[in-house]
Amino acid sequence: MNDRKQVLEEIRKAPQFDVIIIGGGASGIGTALESCLRGYTTLLLEKHDFTKGTSSKSTKLVHGGVRYMAQGDLKMVREALKERGYLVKNAPHLVHDQAFIIPNYKWWEGAFYTIGLKFYDLLAGKFSLGRSIHLGSKKVKEMLPGIKHEKLKGGVLYHDGQFDDSRLAIDMLHALSEHGGLAINYMEVCGLIKDENGKLSGVKAKDNTTGNELTISAKTIMNATGVWVDDILEMDVSAHEKTIRPSQGIHLVLKKEFLPGENALMIPKTSDGRVLFAVPWHDYLVVGTTDTPINDSHAEPIASEQEILFILDTASLYFKKEIKRSDVQSVFAGLRPLAAPKKDSSKTKEISRNHKIYISESNLITVVGGKWTTYRKMGQDMIDGAIKKGLLPPSESPTKTFRIAARENFEKNIPFSLYGNNASEIAAMIKKDPGLSEKIHPEIPYCWAEVCWICEHEMIVHLEDLLARRLRAILLNARATLEIAEEVANRIKKTMNWSDDEVKKELDSFEIFAENYTLRL
Repeated sequence: MNDRKQVLEEIRKAPQFDVIIIGGGASGIGTALESCLRGYTTLLLEKHDFTKGTSSKSTKLVHGGVRYMAQGDLKMVREALKERGYLVKNAPHLVHDQAFIIPNYKWWEGAFYTIGLKFYDLLAGKFSLGRSIHLGSKKVKEMLPGIKHEKLKGGVLYHDGQFDDSRLAIDMLHALSEHGGLAINYMEVCGLIKDENGKLSGVKAKDNTTGNELTISAKTIMNATGVWVDDILEMDVSAHEKTIRPSQGIHLVLKKEFLPGENALMIPKTSDGRVLFAVPWHDYLVVGTTDTPINDSHAEPIASEQEILFILDTASLYFKKEIKRSDVQSVFAGLRPLAAPKKDSSKTKEISRNHKIYISESNLITVVGGKWTTYRKMGQDMIDGAIKKGLLPPSESPTKTFRIAARENFEKNIPFSLYGNNASEIAAMIKKDPGLSEKIHPEIPYCWAEVCWICEHEMIVHLEDLLARRLRAILLNARATLEIAEEVANRIKKTMNWSDDEVKKELDSFEIFAENYTLRL
């Protein structure tokens, strides 16, 4: 990724961009990469940090969506399974096959779920990650040693994808930069510029690190702001119908001792009709998710006590070991940008995750809905929409086969493989200074070399950017991350050019931020 000051200078020098994308989450970054790889001059603007909102707080799954199959949305499931296949091939350092097991406690569940998941395999076709099979109770106990054995009849094993959401987004930004595209965080779009015909010709933006304002020209403006798309649409037309019905989902993070091994647990129907997952992730266990309709969209949503209790109570029905509040290492909440239904509905679990593309009278192109797994298709559809409208010259999409930060012969089992092609640079830092191999905290799976490399190459502005999204420390273990925050800040202050006062300000801000991730006992 380019240095932020360098990007600012290039923005100021550019007379006009072909495409400006507003929003630095999965859909925005995917659209920017799509645009850039097709040869258009591209700029992405994000008012917070990249993936600050929804895109850093997913269930960490790349999947078709078993529950959407049950709802009959087979077209979307098939498309998502195909996109899952592209991702496993194109980002093998971050996206991998994950075995899931549905334990069966009723006599009819084995046949029912086996048939359903066989159909899931059929929808995946050549993109299948593995065959679904029925398991006897003995095998389920071996593969999921942490679940309750009483009345266990057997289980069904199936395959889906698992990944690190923010890490993938950052690698996509590296690819964007390498191919001539520009992206900048903490740059807020505060107005849209129109020509004498009422068509969009640029944006007004404010640098949230300095307060300085910029006017940036572009042929095409795209709105990929997730749960905040209506805010941008209101800049275009003050009175418009709401397009988003946001829903909040939360996750609790436990130590792996609750579900030893590498297999994930899936409960297909909880008391609120959702799916519950318990997925191994960075040597911890992510358990979720809830589905709570909300009215206000915040960049840092807060898990409600009701949601926390729901997951604790539901998970406790299946885990052998009792889960106490003190066992929760972190809690995080994210919002889903569900496309608003024709008629208002409180049952957001029944709203499809299909994405929709809208083009306004002024030529503002907006993507609504969607999910991480289909980010590439969303970006492709956005650019194709601009081409069909005559806003961009025709160009074919190359992203189905584009490798993201991992060359063709990339070895997944090397040290620091999460960083793809950059893994060797981090290893070289340790070779030069062996002390950098020390972990930043005994319970956090990152070392000081990673911290140093990220600060130099991944456009962090605040301590939070490093500890929440470049590293996933706060999501894994909030208390341990708070313990190490001061040492991290002091170690990076020279690289970040922070004064002592700025270090204190960063630490104070991070402590407030971390409160949302720390479960009160």
